[in-house]
This record gives sequence, C-alpha cells and structure tokens, in this order.
Amino acid sequence: MSERRARGPLQRVQRRSRELRAQVEALRAESEAAAPGQREPLRLRCTELKELVEENTKGLHALKKADEPAPVGNYSQRKEEEEKLLLRLSQQLQKLLLVLDQDNVTRNYPGGEEHQKGPHAEEGNEEEEESEDEESEEEDTEEEEEDEEKLLDDPNVRECVAVGNFDAQQEGDLTFVKGEILLIHDKKEDGWWVAENSKGERGLVPRTYLAVPKEEEESQEESEEHIEVVDETADGAEIKKRTDSHWSAVRAIVENDTVEVLTTTGAVPAGFRPSMLFQLLEEGEEFRASYYLQPKLTPSQLAFKDLVWNSERNTIHPRATRVSLIVTLCSCKMIPPPGSGVRVLSRHVRLCLFDGSRVLSNIHTVRATWLPKNPQTWTFSPRVMGILPSLLDGDCFVRSSSLSADIGILFELGITYKCNSTGERGELSCGWAFLKLFTSSGIPIPSKMHELVLSGGTPYERGVEVDPSISRRAGSGVFQQFMSLRKQPVLLVKVKSPSVHSKDILNFLPETLVGGMCYIHLLVFYRQILGDALLKDRMSMQSTDLICNPVLATFPQLLDQPDLMDALRSAWAEKERTLKRIEKRDQEFLKAAFVLVYHDSVFPLLFSTSLPSYRWAEEEVELSRWKVIHDFLKRSQEKDGALEYLLSSENTHRAFDISELAYDFLGEVRENNPGE
Repeated sequence: MSERRARGPLQRVQRRSRELRAQVEALRAESEAAAPGQREPLRLRCTELKELVEENTKGLHALKKADEPAPVGNYSQRKEEEEKLLLRLSQQLQKLLLVLDQDNVTRNYPGGEEHQKGPHAEEGNEEEEESEDEESEEEDTEEEEEDEEKLLDDPNVRECVAVGNFDAQQEGDLTFVKGEILLIHDKKEDGWWVAENSKGERGLVPRTYLAVPKEEEESQEESEEHIEVVDETADGAEIKKRTDSHWSAVRAIVENDTVEVLTTTGAVPAGFRPSMLFQLLEEGEEFRASYYLQPKLTPSQLAFKDLVWNSERNTIHPRATRVSLIVTLCSCKMIPPPGSGVRVLSRHVRLCLFDGSRVLSNIHTVRATWLPKNPQTWTFSPRVMGILPSLLDGDCFVRSSSLSADIGILFELGITYKCNSTGERGELSCGWAFLKLFTSSGIPIPSKMHELVLSGGTPYERGVEVDPSISRRAGSGVFQQFMSLRKQPVLLVKVKSPSVHSKDILNFLPETLVGGMCYIHLLVFYRQILGDALLKDRMSMQSTDLICNPVLATFPQLLDQPDLMDALRSAWAEKERTLKRIEKRDQEFLKAAFVLVYHDSVFPLLFSTSLPSYRWAEEEVELSRWKVIHDFLKRSQEKDGALEYLLSSENTHRAFDISELAYDFLGEVRENNPGE
C-alpha cells in the first residue's frame, strides 16, 4: 500500500482553520443557551480561541509558495480566502467576548434587588439586546456580502456594474466610470478581469470596482444606496499589482485562457502550457542570436572582451570556453498530439543554456518533421535534395564560459497551432527536459546518447506530467507500471565533444552562443570581418566613428530569417565550387570572395519590397518568400551578379537608410549591454 502524501503548509493551516471554525460555532451556540451566571468559563474559552485564531493567522502570513512540497493551483487565491475566514472568526470572537464581558461586569456589580431593577440594570439589558441585535445584523450583512461575492465570481454572470471611477494604469487597462455596465469575458484569479464596454473596447479591469447589478423589481432608491455603499469599499480597496515582467498582461491572459479552454475541452493534454521560450523570444532581442553575436566590452570599456587581435596570424585570436559541445537532436517519441479542433502549423524544439532559474544564452529553434500516420514521433535532419534547410538541421553547437555549477541545456518541445473554430494562433509547450552538463563534482558529462523523459508544465513547476491520463490508466502491477513508463514522452539527444578541427572553428565564435552547425563557417567569416574592421583597419582605437560595411551592418538580421541564411549558404556553396585549391587556403581572398557573394545574394533581398516580411510558421508566407529568393538567386547567377537586378525599373526597394551601410559598433554595444 502506497504511503499517504504529507500535507503541505497551506493544507495544514486550512485544516486548523476548519477546526477553529467548528469550535467557534459550538461556543456561540453554548453562549446563547447558557444562564447569565454560567458564562465565565465561556469567556475564558473565547479568549483562548481568539489567541489560537491569531496564531493561525500569523502562520498563514508567513507561508510562501516555495515552501509547498508540490505545486498548488490558485495558491494566492486560496491563501486570500483563508485569511478572510480567519478574519471573520476573529471578529465573531471579539463580539462574543464583549457580550460575555458585559455579563461578567453586571454579575459582579454590588447591590440588591432594587438596584438590579434600577436604570443601570435596564441600560445593561438594553445594551446587551442592542449588541445582540447588532451582532445578528452584522452576521446577516456578512452572509449577504458572501452571497454577493459568490454571485460576482459566478462564471455565468457576465454583466457587472462599475461602482467607482477607474483610470487605466498602463497599456491594456480599460478606463470606466461609476455606473457603467461592463461585459465580462474572463474572470481571472489574480483579480484583473477582461471586460468590454458599450463601445466595444476591451481591456483589464480590477474586480474590486465591480458589483452585480440589482434586479429590475428592486426600487431605484435601493439600487443607488447599494452602489454608494460598495463605492466606498471600492475606492479604498487595494488593487493587486501584476507581476508579469516579460510580456504584456493582456496577451498573457488571453493566451492562458486559450490553453485552459483547450485543456478543458480535451483538445490538448493537461500538461501543455504556453511556450515560455517563445514568450522570451517575443519579448525582445536579449534572447536572440544576433544579440550574442555582437562584441562585448571589458569592464573598463577600453577594449573588447571576446574579440582580440592575433598579430602573428593576422586574424582574431581563438578563445576556448568552459562549455564547447555538439548536440544532435535525434528524435522525440510518444509526444501526445492535440485533438481534431486544433491544426498544428509547426512542431519544433527550442534549446538554450539554463541554470535552473535563468536563461544564459540565446534560444535556438529546430523544426521537426513527422509522418501523418505517426504524429507522436518527431524526427530531425531529414534527407533532402540540395542543402538541408538550417531550420531542419538537428546538429547544434553550444558554447558558454559560465562558471555556474548548475548549467545545463534546456529543451522545450513546442507546437505552433491554429484553432479551427476561431482561427486563433498560439504557441504551446508539449513538455521540457533539462540536461545538466556537469556532475556534482564538476566533471563534464560523458559523450553519449541521452534519453530524456519529458516533464509537463514549465521548468519552474515540478511533478507535472505531460499527459496525466497515462498514469491514471496504469494499474498497480509491476508489469503495468513498466508499460506505463514506456508510454511516457521522451527526447533522444546525442552529446559529444567537437573534433579538433571543429573546436578550432568554434573558438572563433563568441563565448556564449547556441546555433546550427550548418552555418558555422558563415559566422566565422562575420567574426573575422568584424575583427578586421574593429581591430586591424581602424585608424585609432579611440575612434567611435561609423564604419561603412554593409556586411557588418546587416548580417545579424539573417540569424532571425533562416531562409535568407540558407540563400547565403547556397550562394557560397556555388562560389566554393569554382575556387581553386590555392585560393581556398588564402584567408584574405576567401573573405573578399565572401563579401562579394553577400552583396550579390542576400543583401539586395533584405531591402526588396518583393520579399514579404518573415513570419514564423506561416506556410503561405514561407512559400512566397522562397519563390522570391529562388528567382533572385537564379537571375543573379545567370547575370553574374545582382547589379542588373538592382538597376532594373521592374524591381523596387525600400527607402534608403544609412543603417544599411553603416555599422555603429558602439551603439550595438550600448544597446546589448545597457547596464555596463
């Protein structure tokens, strides 16, 4: 028989609160039935209970979500509800204590029968009756407020009335005035609800400013009185601050809502979540490869940290790093597919360096392939005619100089989906796995194949399964448990140390970077040209003038547009076939040839109006872009360059901007390192 799981700190407080509530109710019942002279023991019990309630309240305030042994859903809401219950118990005990103290004072007051029948005794009786009346009225009021709160939180109640004026605090909030009727689309647990006004405008509104409209049969006077009373509470109420720091509140709420709906309807397993790494990519440039490709300054800001000139070899100095690995994505097995109501636009794996709390590198994406007959199995690096698209290449390099003992590789399996009913797009995480790169004694993990069991939820959750139904269906027998383990989703990855030749090439790259092995030689060309411009050809190391170099100014954009990177790979491969052996050994000649190929291939495409903007996982856009790219490369090859294309009146380009040609290295450094 399996052991019973221990209660968490919040569960223990909740259980203690229920016991105290039962004792308070019993004490109130005894006090009503007790004779006036028999209430002293009840008063002592009331005092003891009040101390116990206060002690439990202090324990509740000291609780933190991190103290829970397992994830607790709606933790903040449960803690808030428990605090309200303890406050209500404390108020009830305080009122009861006043009544019992009054009886004690009256019983101990000296005097005979005449005195007891005098005006003071009558006043005491009247005060006791008044206090009892007030207590009953307050109890009725509390019950009414509880009923109103429950009715307000009822998901079926869509219309609410504003009980106070509210001005939008930030983008995404909805401004409204007192008495305005709002249509509620989503009642979130954090107290910020998605509402729509009569003009069709949507935004977030605080729950404390809303109330349920009065029924039509009630008089208008009662309605106005009710609204005024609630208005005083609303104006003085504290609005919870949102803590979402990486993405806008509205988008996060809408996306979470969509996932909840999909999970409830069975369209996706319960362990799926909104993709954390996709949200980080959408947030800004900090987690993109172009950010890490730029040189970093030393603390003195007088030299470059990861770009040093080697005068003996007339090139940049190679730099070894603590982590230098080649990771090959092999396959994913037993990945639960979404239901028929969801159309999958892309299956992919995102990987980055992670230390258990922070992302330490750029986020690299590799798209998976699958067969319609077996969507549970994902594969990588398919065999194709010509060059393999970089987006499908499962061979990745990982570099880092981080000294963190917990550093590892975070893999997030994801899908880009589209709801068939609403047409809404989104990104879901289908599970994640973490491969720690060093043992507890600091020894690197061996080069081998790793089978990583995927976890559900996010990397900050523990004990969440991708598909909990697998465990529920499994029996208690050993064989059944073994079969259940075989059905768990897994990711197969191969980790190995690079060869001597590959390591020499990797050492020319930035100290921290994750990317595809297929375009590593293009990154090395960029770094060498960068070293020439910043360290070799600059007239003065103190100069901060703009550098006229289209390659340096535009190459980082290719890392966010893999089809253009493939176009450059294809053009350079064609050029390499025409080079002689002696030319391939001349680094200066190769750099000059690379610059010419760059100008005749991707540089004109970056600013062509014929090329649609890059959009992730949109098949029509991808096909349209590839057609434009293919036609341009074909014409450029036939005409021995892109000059005729550029001068043709049939082709139009975006308005010229100095950023197309000028590389502002100091501006790039400041943008990528604002705190340095």
